[in-house]
Amino acid sequence: MEAMQVKLIDENRYADEMRETVLPALATCRSEGWMAPADDDGLPPLQRAGKLHYVCYDAAKFDRLGEDGAAATFRGAVVISHGFTEFAAKYAEMVWYFLLAGYSVCVFEHRGHGYSARDVDNSSLVWIDDWRRYVADLAKFAETVGKDYADGRPLNLYCHSMGGGIGASVLETHPTLFDKAVLSCPMIAPVTGMPNWLASVLAGAMCRLGLGRHMVFGQSEFTPELDMADYEGASEARVRWFQQQRIDDPHQRTYAATFAWVRQALRLSRAVQRPEACDNVETPVLLFQAGRDVWVLNEPQNRFAQEVNSDGGNVRVVRIENSLHEIFSMPNAVLGPYLERILGFFGSSEMPTF
Repeated sequence: MEAMQVKLIDENRYADEMRETVLPALATCRSEGWMAPADDDGLPPLQRAGKLHYVCYDAAKFDRLGEDGAAATFRGAVVISHGFTEFAAKYAEMVWYFLLAGYSVCVFEHRGHGYSARDVDNSSLVWIDDWRRYVADLAKFAETVGKDYADGRPLNLYCHSMGGGIGASVLETHPTLFDKAVLSCPMIAPVTGMPNWLASVLAGAMCRLGLGRHMVFGQSEFTPELDMADYEGASEARVRWFQQQRIDDPHQRTYAATFAWVRQALRLSRAVQRPEACDNVETPVLLFQAGRDVWVLNEPQNRFAQEVNSDGGNVRVVRIENSLHEIFSMPNAVLGPYLERILGFFGSSEMPTF
């Protein structure tokens, strides 16, 4: 299949187009729900009760709107697994493009994020007791809600950063769950500012001292101020839109890691890179990496791909040299080819060559 052309939102009118066109259209096909956490015998008991939030968008209802550029052909469903400190509303633009291409979309908010159950009172902090909880919850969501929306057609996975590390583990533990998967700058290994083995030792020591729920040194709580110098090269319109979502909704202000989260992120990193785990991946994977990434490491992504491919798997790595970590936040000149590759991959019967 040839790369699918995408009509992108005009960056010069970004906020207006989001408010006037995209969000009203999404509202007509949007539903939300709450899922009980996965019941996994290998996980410790939950310390706090609560359900996990998700938002879904029905392609059939969307198609009835007759939006310009819509495929009007149902192709299945896409499950979105977001990154660290993110939330469902941040992916409205990506949801819009998937709907235009004919996919229903199911966005899952990981534990401790968005409207899902939290285990700390400070809305800026992210804490998790066991990384396997993320994996079990995402797999349950895809097996139930995702498959329902796919309605017998392909069920695909799109994930970013932390959500990509979680997604990689799901591909290893549930090798037939998804038909295809896009790992966008996946957290196969995070950037910690020091060798990750040392960060693991330090985070473990802080947890043993009873400081697992404390904010990691050097991070901060959410503030409404935005310094575009931190996003040089990104689309200012998109970055400001994301920030406004946080300002407008206290549920969307997760911003900093706890020592326990760092400890578990590094345990996840080690687990997904194990050769015996990589050997289990059967799903065709398109892995994007950013040349200017400061949040996750590129080389472990390459090793992950090589390890999966060495045992007959199918991972294709696409490197975007001039991109920041959030490729979906980049200007249209970068976002357009990125989206076309994703949609071409999802829509093809074979692994496309790029």
